[in-house]
Amino acid sequence: MVAATLLLPVGDAISKILTGIVPPFEVTMWRTVMQAVFLIPVALVFRRQLTGSVLSWPALASGALISVVMFCLISAFQQMPIATAIAIFFVEPLLLTLLAGPLLNEVPGRRRLIAVGVGLIGALIVIRPNFSVFGPVALLPLGAALAFALNMILLRSATRTRSALSVQLGATIFAAAMLLAAHAGAGFFLEREGVSFIEAPEWAQLSVVAAGALAALSFVLITVAFSKAEAGLLAPFQYLEIVGATLVGYVIFGDLPDAMTWLGTGIILASGLYVFHRERHAHD
Repeated sequence: MVAATLLLPVGDAISKILTGIVPPFEVTMWRTVMQAVFLIPVALVFRRQLTGSVLSWPALASGALISVVMFCLISAFQQMPIATAIAIFFVEPLLLTLLAGPLLNEVPGRRRLIAVGVGLIGALIVIRPNFSVFGPVALLPLGAALAFALNMILLRSATRTRSALSVQLGATIFAAAMLLAAHAGAGFFLEREGVSFIEAPEWAQLSVVAAGALAALSFVLITVAFSKAEAGLLAPFQYLEIVGATLVGYVIFGDLPDAMTWLGTGIILASGLYVFHRERHAHD
C-alpha cells in the first residue's frame, strides 16, 4: 500500500509534464488506454479472482466516473502544484462519509459528521488562496473527489455479486473506450490546445506508456494489499500520497505548498484519519 501511494504521484508528475505539449484530455485518454493495456495481462495472471461479469453495467458506470476523476485531476495538474491538487482531492473520504448515508443507508454518527465538517473547512483553507491564483481550476480536484466518492459507493454495491478486480478491470476498459470515442467525436476542438500524440516527440509517447504502466502497477499493489489486510487498516495509508506528491512536486517542479495550504492539508488529514478511526471502531 505504501509503495502504491508513493508511485501514484510519479505518474501524476509525468501527466503534468505531458500537459505542457498535449491537451489534458488527450493525456487522460492515452494514460487510461495504456493502463488498460497493462491491466489485461495482469488480470490473466489473477484470473482466479475474476468472479462475475467483467463488462457489466456497474463497470460501465465506474468507467465513466473514473474518466471524470482522471480528467479533472490532470487538468488541475496542468495549472497548479500536484501536492495542492492532491490535498484538495483528499476530501474524498469525507464526501464518501456524507454520501454513504443517503445512498447506502450507512448513517454516520455525530462525531464523524463533525470531523467531516472540520475537514471541509480545511479544504476551503486550501482552495481559497489557490482559487485567487488559479481561478476555477482550483475546484477541479473537488470535482474529482466527488466523482471518486461516488465510484467507491458504486464499488461497494457492485462487489456484493462480483470481485473488485472484475469491476475495476471492466471499468478501465470502458473508460478507455469512452475516452477514445469522445476524442474521435470532438477531437478537432480538443486538439487546438496543443499537438496530438501522433505529432508529439518520441519521449512524450514513451512517457505516457510509463504513466499507464505505473497506474496499472499501483492498482495491482493496492488490490494485493486489500486482499491481505482489512480496508480499515490500509485506508489511512492513502494519505501518504500527499507526502509523495509533495516530494515529487519539489524535486521535479520546485513546488512547495505555502503556509495556508499546509494548514488546510493538516486539517484534512486529521479529519480523514479520525473518520477512518471511528469507522473501524464502529465495525469492531
